Amino acid sequence: MGNLGCGCPGSMARVIERTETTETCGTKAVSELRQWPVQLHLVPPTAPYFQEADILVCADCVAFAMGSTHQDLLKGKALAIACPKLDDTTAYVDKLAHIFSANAIKSITVAIMEVPCCRGLDIMVREALQKSGKDIPLESIIVGINGERRN
Repeated sequence: MGNLGCGCPGSMARVIERTETTETCGTKAVSELRQWPVQLHLVPPTAPYFQEADILVCADCVAFAMGSTHQDLLKGKALAIACPKLDDTTAYVDKLAHIFSANAIKSITVAIMEVPCCRGLDIMVREALQKSGKDIPLESIIVGINGERRN
C-alpha cells in the first residue's frame, strides 16, 4: 500500500459530527467525542476542531475513573488526552502553546486525577497558556480515584 503522505491513517484528523442529545434514565450513555485523534502527541495544532473551541485537556485515567466524563466534561469540547507520568512530555508545553496561539480558543478545562503525578498536566497547561501569550479562561478539575469530582 504506498506512503499515504500523512503517516498512520488512524492519526488523520477528523471531525465527528454529532446531533444534540438528551440523557434519559435507563439508556446507554452517548459518546460526546467530536474529533479524532485525541492523544496530545497526535492532534494537529491547527486542526479545525480547535478553532473557536472550548478545549478539554484530560489525563488519560479521568475517563475511566469518572463514568460521566462524556456528559460532565467532554460535551461540546475539543479533546486532548495525555498522561504526565507515562508519556514523553518533552514537547507538551510547546504543542499546547501552539494550539492555544494558533486558534481562537474560548476556554480551557484541565481534568486530572487526584494523584500527585497528575498535577504535572495542570502545570504544563498553565505554562503553555503563559507561553502562548493569550488570555484564555482556564478551569482545573480534580477527579478522585472513586470517580467523584473533588473541586
